[in-house]
Amino acid sequence: MKSIENRNDFTAVVAQGKPVLLDFYADWCGPCQSLLPTIERLATEYEGKVEVRKVNVDQNQELAAQFQVRSIPALFFLKDSKIVDRVQGVVSESLLRTKLEAYANA
Repeated sequence: MKSIENRNDFTAVVAQGKPVLLDFYADWCGPCQSLLPTIERLATEYEGKVEVRKVNVDQNQELAAQFQVRSIPALFFLKDSKIVDRVQGVVSESLLRTKLEAYANA
C-alpha cells in the first residue's frame, strides 16, 4: 500500500478522479498497527476502483491538520476531492468493505 508523503502526493492522488480512502496513522500507535493488515487487504482488493493511501501524522502534520485529525487511526473517504465519510478508531473489516463498495460503485 502506498503512502502519501507530502501535499503533492495528495494532490496527485485526488486528481485521478477515483474515490480515495486515507488512513491517518502513526508507527507508535497500537490500534493503527492492528488495523493495518485490514487496510492493506482492502487496498489490494479494491485496487483500480478506490485509491487507498496511508498518511503518517508525524511526517505529514500539515495534511493531518487540514483534515483536523484529533485521534488516530482516522479514516477519511473522499469522492470528487470532498470528504464524504470518516471513521475513527479500529473498525471492522465488514464496515470498511461496505463503505468501499458504496464509493467504488457510486
